[in-house]
Amino acid sequence: MSPPVTARELGRATLARQLLLERHPIGAVEAIGRLAGMQAQEPGPPFIGLWSRLENFEAAELRRAIEERAVVRATLMRGTLHLIGAGDYARLRSAIAPTFEEAMRRILGTRAEGIDVPALVQEARAVFAEAGALSAAALRDALAERHPEADVRALAALVRTGLPLVRVPDGGRWCFTPRAPFTDAERWLGVSPDERPDHDGLVRRYLAAFGPASVRDAEAWMGGGGLAAAFERLRPELETFADERGRELFDLPDAPRPPADTPAPLRLLPEFDSLVLAHSDRTRTIADEHRPGLVTKNLRVRATVLVDGAVAAFWRLEKARGTATVVVEPAGCAPPSGGPRPARPSGSRFVEPEAKAHAVRVDAG
Repeated sequence: MSPPVTARELGRATLARQLLLERHPIGAVEAIGRLAGMQAQEPGPPFIGLWSRLENFEAAELRRAIEERAVVRATLMRGTLHLIGAGDYARLRSAIAPTFEEAMRRILGTRAEGIDVPALVQEARAVFAEAGALSAAALRDALAERHPEADVRALAALVRTGLPLVRVPDGGRWCFTPRAPFTDAERWLGVSPDERPDHDGLVRRYLAAFGPASVRDAEAWMGGGGLAAAFERLRPELETFADERGRELFDLPDAPRPPADTPAPLRLLPEFDSLVLAHSDRTRTIADEHRPGLVTKNLRVRATVLVDGAVAAFWRLEKARGTATVVVEPAGCAPPSGGPRPARPSGSRFVEPEAKAHAVRVDAG
C-alpha cells in the first residue's frame, strides 16, 4: 500500500495548480481558467491575485478582458462573486446555482413562501430586457411597481439567485464600483447558460485547480453538498490516495504533484483568495491554529503572506502622507526567525502606483 500523502505534498500540488510555485508567462484569461475562477467579492483582489501569479501582469489586461466580456463577474461558488471565463460560466453555473438558490430560500424562510420563483425569474428577465442593466435598488423599484404589496427585498433576492446575472463594469481602476449594476447573463454574453447541470465537469475543473482533494473538500469549495455521485461516476478515470488522516482523496491522473521539498517562494495573496477557502481540510495551506485569524468579524477574508508554501502572516495596505506601506502581521504571536518580510514593497507599487514612496512594516501582532 502506498504511504499516505502528507499535508506538505498536498500543499505543493495545490500551489502548482494555483500558479504559486513560479510566476507564469500566460495571459489573464487563461490563468483565471486554470484557477477555476477567482473570488471577487470586491473588484480589486483578483487583480492583485494575478499580479502574484503571472509574469509582467498589468491591470489593463484584465480590465480589457472584462470589458470585452471574455471574463464575467457573477455569483458562483459559495454564493459569492467570482471572476470566471465566460465559457466556464455558461457551462458550470447550472451545477452550482442550486446550492446558493437553496441557501437563499433558507435565509428568507417564510418570506419566500407562496412565491412562484420560475414565473418571477421570467418576469425579471423581461425587466432586464427593457432596462439593460439595473442596480440592486433599481431592481427592487422595478419589482415594486409590479408587486406593490409584496416583500420586494425578498423578490429581488430570489431574482438575484434564480436568474443568471452578471455585474456590468462601470468604471474605476478595478473595472467595477461598489454598486456596479447587474444584467441578464444571456443578454451580456449572447448565449444562454447551459441548463443541464454538469457536476462531472465541475469536479474535473475543481481537481485541476485544487487537487488532490476529498469529496468534502470539493463541496466546501462549491458551497453545498451533492458531489459524491459525480466522484463515483468519475472514479474509474481518477487517481485515488489517502492522506495522513485516512481520508480518501481524488485527483486527475496527469495533474502536477511536485515533491514535498519543491521550493515555494514568498507570495502576497489578496483578500478572499480561494487558495485558503477551497478545502474543508485547509491544513495544506494554513495551520488550524491560524484559521481563526483568517476571517474578520465582518466576514472579510484577510490578505495573506505565504512563506514556504503556507500562511505565515496577514497583510494590509496603509496609505499616509503619500507613502503606501505593506503592513505584515505574523499569524503567530511573534515573527518567526527572520520574519515573513516581503523582499521589497512591490505589492504596494502595484496597488498604489501613484504613491510618492513605498515601504514595508512588520507588526508584532
